[in-house]
Amino acid sequence: AVDCGTEVFFEGEENISVFDSSGWAERAFCSKCGSHLYYKLKESGQFMMPVGLFENEKKFKFDHQVFIDNKPSFYSFANVTNNLTEAEVFAKYSP
Repeated sequence: AVDCGTEVFFEGEENISVFDSSGWAERAFCSKCGSHLYYKLKESGQFMMPVGLFENEKKFKFDHQVFIDNKPSFYSFANVTNNLTEAEVFAKYSP
């Protein structure tokens, strides 16, 4: 996912469905096709959006992974990244 900050605007907002996915975040999907659009932190208003939504994904840098302790053992990315465990993610983002 791409950290898009807090200043995010959408066209076609009537087609976006939002639901509370936890006490500290919400998720949004396209009401027409079901595509995941974003994960938003409630406290900061910070948007995390799938890199596949952007036309030029090559401009982004893959530099961190979350829930690394829940990663399936059969794959590993070659990139050297900053990794957060499940406990670290909850400690960082939950209220």
